[in-house]
Amino acid sequence: MFLTRLGYGIIYFFDLIYEIIKSTIAVAWGGVIKGDIDPVVMDIETVLERPVSQTILANSISLTPGTLSVDLDSENRIIKVATISPREKEDIIPFEPYIKKMME
Repeated sequence: MFLTRLGYGIIYFFDLIYEIIKSTIAVAWGGVIKGDIDPVVMDIETVLERPVSQTILANSISLTPGTLSVDLDSENRIIKVATISPREKEDIIPFEPYIKKMME
């Protein structure tokens, strides 16, 4: 059990680094060079039930360039996220399954 959670923690870490690099390139190209900025604030519903898991997800969103976690409603499992351009839920929280398997 511990090794499985540790394995998902390692996968989560590398996926987070990958998403940070990918978002940095996307923000630099789309936001700075092309000027495609259309800020939006959206509510993202999460499947994570534990507040610590939700907090890790919210902090991971804020670490990724172009996104910022504005509010976390743990009871309703909703994270309010500000993005510099409209995106799909899967593009904002691609590491949610790893956090679920690691923490819950």
